[in-house]
Amino acid sequence: MIRVLIADDQSMVRTGFRMILDTQEDIEVVADVADGVAAVTKARELRPDVCLLDIRMPGLDGLEVTRQLSGPEVADPLKVVVVTTFDLDEYVHTALRNGASGFLLKDAGPALLIEAVRAAQRGDALVSPQITVRLLKHFDGGGPRRDVEQPKEPLTARELDVVRAAARGLTNTEIGAELFLSLSTVKTHLASVQGKIGARNRVEIAAWAWRSGLLDS
Repeated sequence: MIRVLIADDQSMVRTGFRMILDTQEDIEVVADVADGVAAVTKARELRPDVCLLDIRMPGLDGLEVTRQLSGPEVADPLKVVVVTTFDLDEYVHTALRNGASGFLLKDAGPALLIEAVRAAQRGDALVSPQITVRLLKHFDGGGPRRDVEQPKEPLTARELDVVRAAARGLTNTEIGAELFLSLSTVKTHLASVQGKIGARNRVEIAAWAWRSGLLDS
């Protein structure tokens, strides 16, 4: 059972998300709260598998809540999916840099909401399709590629193939189909890449790929 916390200052949104998620046999909503302070408190108390966070909330906004729950300095981070009406690059960049496992627009639909929760729980990341490529292309804020730290142990040719596919927004299943690999092999390659480049999740892998120019050719 995937235990979920919902944080949004609009009661109708919280109710709607709860209704969508409660229809799934493998998902349980353990709490819904209306502000960022309560989100941090409840999340630390209940340790849900996934936190669904709005960005604009009273007390603490969703970006700060994300940083406190899953930021780089957090010893035992929780998995966060940011769900918002605001498709702003700055929000997306900050959310993912703060450790978010996904970024969805509220109009993405029930199926993507459910998949984002499941993806976060299994260690994948899902970003709304309409912003994925634009986001990853500009993830570094226009920084020069020469500043991207390269791994001490080079990636294998197959690992590079998997990284390029992930950076294009493909799921593990889609990567496997495209590269004729089993799902477990795809996961093994991604885990190896995470260790080599010091990435925390597949979004950071994809961001590293774009910054490194791996998709230019």
